[in-house]
Amino acid sequence: MTSPATTDSVPPQLSAAPRPAPGPAADEGLARRLRALACTAPLHDLDARKANLAGEYSVYGMAEVALAAIDLVTLNMDFDTGADHDQIVARLIPRIAAQAPHRSAPEHERVARWVLENLINVGSADRGFRAVYGTFAADGSYVRRDYDFKLIEEVPGPGGTVYLRTTDEAVNVLVGALDTDVTSAQIAAEVKLEVLISRGRLADAQLAAEQARYRTVQYSETLRRALEATRRNVRAVDWLNTVPDMIAEALDHVAERYRHENAILTNIRKARDETEEPEHKRRAAELVDIVKDCIRRHTQLQSRLLEAGPLFRAEQDRQAFATPTGASGIDLYGHLVAPVLPLPVEQAIRVTDAFFARGTGLRTPVSVRVADLVDILLTPPVEREHLGAEMPEPDLIETPNDSRFTDEELVAAKKLLDLPPDAPRRLSGLLAEARRIPDVGGDDLAYLVALLAIHAASPPVGTAYRQGEEKLLFAVDDGTELDDPGFGGADLIVGTALLDAAGMAADRTEGA
Repeated sequence: MTSPATTDSVPPQLSAAPRPAPGPAADEGLARRLRALACTAPLHDLDARKANLAGEYSVYGMAEVALAAIDLVTLNMDFDTGADHDQIVARLIPRIAAQAPHRSAPEHERVARWVLENLINVGSADRGFRAVYGTFAADGSYVRRDYDFKLIEEVPGPGGTVYLRTTDEAVNVLVGALDTDVTSAQIAAEVKLEVLISRGRLADAQLAAEQARYRTVQYSETLRRALEATRRNVRAVDWLNTVPDMIAEALDHVAERYRHENAILTNIRKARDETEEPEHKRRAAELVDIVKDCIRRHTQLQSRLLEAGPLFRAEQDRQAFATPTGASGIDLYGHLVAPVLPLPVEQAIRVTDAFFARGTGLRTPVSVRVADLVDILLTPPVEREHLGAEMPEPDLIETPNDSRFTDEELVAAKKLLDLPPDAPRRLSGLLAEARRIPDVGGDDLAYLVALLAIHAASPPVGTAYRQGEEKLLFAVDDGTELDDPGFGGADLIVGTALLDAAGMAADRTEGA
């Protein structure tokens, strides 16, 4: 028989129901991991849905292609612009072709465009992804929440162009981080990079350098979004505490990274120059390019950080003194088109005439104001110098004579082709004689004679007739093959034709 003392000795916390979650901090960590896991779902979904494509696409690793696409877009986008869509597709095709080299090139391009369009999520209304995850509220109840995110988004560019940019979620998926802090991740990546270089592990150091570059891109994206939100609405961004703290922290971050990356660059060059292995030299050369790109991106980030304060003040002035927007415009379809379409023409025309008579706006009459006319008449003329303004002295540069043929060769070629009208010659004989002429003869002179003969195959008779020339060089192909060591083709008959000088004189007289 159980005594009452035994029952009373049970601790009250054991008899109560256990909490569903150990605490808010642990639950927030779980939610963060769930959101990070949701960012990888579209990549796995590509491999799951490739069976629905028309054709056999099981040979392609769609998730691998998607990661490569995110990588290319991230590295090709800049602070103000993004990556070109067709350029990303062209760079994806070799990777896809390596997976299935026996497939056709149009199929490789189709796979590249399909993967890129699915990362943009072209089929959805807002071109974004949504995941559902659960958290525990303060009272212990389970609450489902929606997590909306994008991986690659299309942004407008100058001249009506559209660029591609990766989001923070895509960069997190790319570098394998789960919602980490940008600054701490950047410092950790570069410290890891320096340690790997000092130990000679250049292959691992290249991966660490690429991760550091991705973090730099993500830091620039944070600033760019803050500036874009400021241009739309200054009140939407906390310029009192959040953004100034971020700018100050970012400037300190850039200064530290400059010193760090220059030291890393020195170590890489030293490792490249001292090693004897070709693979290490290649790795070190690639690392030099990556770190140089990091320094370039930090320089660009620093210039944008220094421009952030003046941009905020300019936008504050512009938006504070902007003219308030007027009333909402007319819904042409709902207010005019939809009610008028069912009406007969005689009733609808009265509505449309009234609308267009008042909807076209005021027309300013064309008239001359007396005040403008008086100003024009009474304004004294501007005194001008008699000879006009002094002309600047041009800088003349002598053009070098890069002609292949000399003046002597041109004179010799024209003399050789100055044939009697009744004695045409073969091109083969002219070429042979051109090679035998003393001092200037040779292959160059023969080449010039061949050019002039080919040009004479279609002589400008009309031009020569109008200019009053008495004779004209011509060439005719009679089907004989050219027998020459330097040239092939037809052995043209080259001759001189006399033009009708009397006819030309009569035409000039009539024209006068």
